[in-house]
Amino acid sequence: MTDLAPIDLVSTDLVLHTDRLFDGHHWHDDAALVIRDGRVAAVLRSGEAPGGPRLDGWIAPGLIDLQVNGGGGVLLNNDPSPEGIARICAAHAALGTTGVMATLITDRPDVTERAIAAARAVVGEPGLLGLHLEGPHLDRSRKGTHDPSLIRPMTEADLETLIAAAAELPCLICTVAPESVTAEQIAALAGAGVTVSLGHSDCAADGARAAFDAGARMVTHLFNAMSQLGHRAPGLVGATLDDGRVWAGLIADGFHVDDATMRIALRGKAGPAQMFLVSDAMSTIGTDLPGFTLNGRGILREGGRLTLADGTLAGADIALIDAVRYVHASLGWSLGEALRLAALFPARAIGAEDRGHLRPGARADFLTLTPEITASSVWIAGQRMEA
Repeated sequence: MTDLAPIDLVSTDLVLHTDRLFDGHHWHDDAALVIRDGRVAAVLRSGEAPGGPRLDGWIAPGLIDLQVNGGGGVLLNNDPSPEGIARICAAHAALGTTGVMATLITDRPDVTERAIAAARAVVGEPGLLGLHLEGPHLDRSRKGTHDPSLIRPMTEADLETLIAAAAELPCLICTVAPESVTAEQIAALAGAGVTVSLGHSDCAADGARAAFDAGARMVTHLFNAMSQLGHRAPGLVGATLDDGRVWAGLIADGFHVDDATMRIALRGKAGPAQMFLVSDAMSTIGTDLPGFTLNGRGILREGGRLTLADGTLAGADIALIDAVRYVHASLGWSLGEALRLAALFPARAIGAEDRGHLRPGARADFLTLTPEITASSVWIAGQRMEA
């Protein structure tokens, strides 16, 4: 256990005891988490904090998922409403994800406008961090499951819409391909506070670097739907791993990226920006749905995979806690390292310095972990979420 700062407890503090606590940086044995006004006041040795229940399981920071297309039977594309976003957040909160970027896959302009309006209407909803618009300004040659008929270059009207949305949302991520936007548009978005992420792109490394120089600071689901790393042509993958300014999401479900490739990327990413885990979850999370539709096309659910009829992967059938378990159990990363990839690093990637950890001043968003690495209880702003 690291040295823990003393604190004067007050009668309104909530004190929770646990056998082990991970604060986002270090483990603490036989610890007490002190919560005041929805934030972490201190982490103490259990004997220094009288009163309060002892929780079953280990306490860890709430998970932060920057790419959540759906959950609880709702796909944002199919229900871009305040109620739809609330259901998605609730489905993921039940599984330990206390911060969600509701994600809209490439769609028509009117659907994009409805999603922006819905996110704006529920700012402050427990668990909602903001909106992630994945497309439509992508490269058709790397479309993945995105409908190619809806992919298009960014116009000045699009740019104005996004800049206006950024002013009204706590966080906005826009996934774009350098083939469909200009460096000036990237710079304008970044200047307005948008997190510009590159994805669904066949750009060469030089094109990726130019976008990074213009202000792009993230890459969406590294390795999937993009130019790959070659020994003479580094592509978007190589440019991302080599640039310490750029954060990168990774889908760790055993289907999207090979285990060896993930281990190499996690070891090889230049810092200070890091890799982080995303779920890329669809509406199936928290349900027994056999499938769903996206842009009028059927998505099949079978054997842990979601695919179009032709076998193309269509998002993932995991919550973020499943990715944590996979990185720990299958890739061999320590549990603390796996939790950082799903909490501290994604929070830092969007500048949310008071999330993803449990040091004093942080939001009291956390979960208790079972030995199987599932969430036995979930707390947001110091309030236990109902099952």
